[in-house]
Amino acid sequence: MARVKDAVCKLCRREKEKLFLKGLRCFTDKCAVVKKPYVPGQKAKMRLVESEYYAQLREKQKAKRYYGILEAQFYNYYKKATRKQGITGEVLLQLLEMRLDNVLYLMGFATSRAQARQIISHGHVQVNGKKVDIPSYQVKEGQEISIAEKSKELPFIVEAKESAGSLNIPEWLEVDLKNLKGKVIRVPERTDIKAPINEQMIIELYSK
Repeated sequence: MARVKDAVCKLCRREKEKLFLKGLRCFTDKCAVVKKPYVPGQKAKMRLVESEYYAQLREKQKAKRYYGILEAQFYNYYKKATRKQGITGEVLLQLLEMRLDNVLYLMGFATSRAQARQIISHGHVQVNGKKVDIPSYQVKEGQEISIAEKSKELPFIVEAKESAGSLNIPEWLEVDLKNLKGKVIRVPERTDIKAPINEQMIIELYSK
């Protein structure tokens, strides 16, 4: 499984906003974006002239980091989005949102997308009652996602469950937190997707 190996707090600082890559830590005063609200590096505080290309590139990098995927994977999602009906940028975000690791995180069964990928890879997640260990698996409308019965008492899953009560579950998902299962009611619309991403800038970058 491909993994992003950079220090995740530096990734958030580089994009100058919280991407919620560190789980519960992101909601505390220990968050690096709060403590050091400037980009990392020796020239971090120097004023940069940002071109249109630079802004588009930063938006793509932010989206990759937010969902925890690599360049080749992200480009494949873009190509797939161009072949589907609808607005390309919106379709791109829908494909990313309906990755199994992202859905698991949004349901509150993991404290971060990185942890969700680990939980899935270790075989703790089922889709319609069958084990799925591929984080990039595309969840479909009507499918049920659940934590395997033998895995429900694992410490990190219990921790996620206890902290999930404060989450705002998206309207396109239905969650039974007590039994650690949920269902995809429908495909998310653009207004349902809270990712801090300007997808049109990404499409413009790839279209050049």
